[in-house]
Amino acid sequence: MSDNKNYSSESILQKRIKSFKKIKRGYFALIFLGGLYLLSFLNPILVNNKALVVNYNGEYSFPAFSELFSPILGESYYDGKDFGQAEGTPHYRSLKQKYKQEGQGNWVLMPFYPYGPYETLLREFPEGVKPPTAPDTKNFFGTDTQGRDIFARTMYGFQISISFALIVTFLSYMLGIIIGALLGYYGGRVDLYGVRLIEIFSTIPFLFTLIILVKYIRPSFLLLAAMYVVLKGWIGISYYVRGEFYREKNRDYVAAGIAMGQNDFKIMFKHILPNALTSVITFAPFAIIGYISALVSLDFLGFGLPVPTPSWGELIQQGSQNITYWWLIVTPLFMMFFTLSMITFIGEAVRQAFDPRIYSRLQ
Repeated sequence: MSDNKNYSSESILQKRIKSFKKIKRGYFALIFLGGLYLLSFLNPILVNNKALVVNYNGEYSFPAFSELFSPILGESYYDGKDFGQAEGTPHYRSLKQKYKQEGQGNWVLMPFYPYGPYETLLREFPEGVKPPTAPDTKNFFGTDTQGRDIFARTMYGFQISISFALIVTFLSYMLGIIIGALLGYYGGRVDLYGVRLIEIFSTIPFLFTLIILVKYIRPSFLLLAAMYVVLKGWIGISYYVRGEFYREKNRDYVAAGIAMGQNDFKIMFKHILPNALTSVITFAPFAIIGYISALVSLDFLGFGLPVPTPSWGELIQQGSQNITYWWLIVTPLFMMFFTLSMITFIGEAVRQAFDPRIYSRLQ
């Protein structure tokens, strides 16, 4: 009897993913770092000075969850008078102690780490103690020169650094791929004039240009990312894509597509681009490393995110000015070393798994 089972062959992408999973160091680094990054979006309910739940006179409030879902539901404002405190911003840690002493059935549930990244703890310091303070059981990594908790600022800085690098990488690659594809596919005068414009654009000093712009524009997170993409991020990848398109456009499958009457857009982005993505994908993790380092450098120099945004670079700057307080510089440097090491492991595994000498569409 004949075997009626249907066997489907694995695609090149599936083979590469399997190969990536076999490289345990990179695979587990991706799972671990990706899990930490996803968990960082829960920072408002894990690391925050706002209460998870407040039960006051039988009424329940959820300040931390209101902050977490504020982009969707809008921000909710709470006043100290709503919970029996003085007028102004509620202080939930002292409110918890107050309810406990009163013993009237009111209670406060705080996050796992009850300190926020923007909160100044000066009023909680013992008399005569000035910031920065060393690590202890309350503040795991101590406090900075403004009396803010370093652990909280480091955790929020982790999310900001990774998010910045991912956004800049994505937008830079999108713009660079489009420009490189047009230059490589059409060639001729389009390529000649396009490359000359890129060379002129690449000679613009990025840091000096950014310093001039910062004097007139206060850079927000998205504005700084956009400035980095436009001024620098897309240039390098456009050269790689241009070279790949120059190589691939002479293949038989491109000639077949032209003979079938397919338009240039389909030929470039449906047929040529998938065959030219290997170098783009393998460079991506290392580009992320570069953009994290760039943000830290800009914050260190004072031309990055606006104060008081949690930032590794800003903490390193404090540490460099107060070198005797070792925790100010050791903490952000250790987190940066850990993050960049994990991304390096991922990048090495991706480069090995996507090596065209092992799995190629042209075999």
